[in-house]
Amino acid sequence: MLNMMFLTNSWLSSFNQPGLCITMATLLHYFLLAAFTWMCLESVHFYLALVKVFNVYVPKYILKCCIAGWGIPAIVIILVLIINKDFYGNGSHSESNPYSNFCWIQDNAVFYISVVAYFFLIFLTNTAMFITVLHQIHSVKTRTQKRSGFWKR
Repeated sequence: MLNMMFLTNSWLSSFNQPGLCITMATLLHYFLLAAFTWMCLESVHFYLALVKVFNVYVPKYILKCCIAGWGIPAIVIILVLIINKDFYGNGSHSESNPYSNFCWIQDNAVFYISVVAYFFLIFLTNTAMFITVLHQIHSVKTRTQKRSGFWKR
């Protein structure tokens, strides 16, 4: 859906309909944040599968992942819309090309908080999970080598 919103955004912004543009920008923002959130959930799943291998039972795991994956971005979007729906709009990058219009976030502070900071938090979480998983794999490998060396002697 993120790709569909991105590809149709410029075309739909050429209609100069403020409601359509706000809807398009909101959907684009939502699906972008949802993609980031699902990426984070994948790293958490990776952590659970490779580090916490045994005794990890989370009741209704898929339901909780779906609520987090689709719900957290929705909360961010709803907050932005409650504060001011005019944060979304039609931005033109070039006067000579009418198809350079794009429906997106118009306020830089909102962009940096709701997209860049959001991505940065997810990037930090993913990095922490990745380092933890690498450390776990390395420690398993080290223990296996020590045991095989012991048995060889």
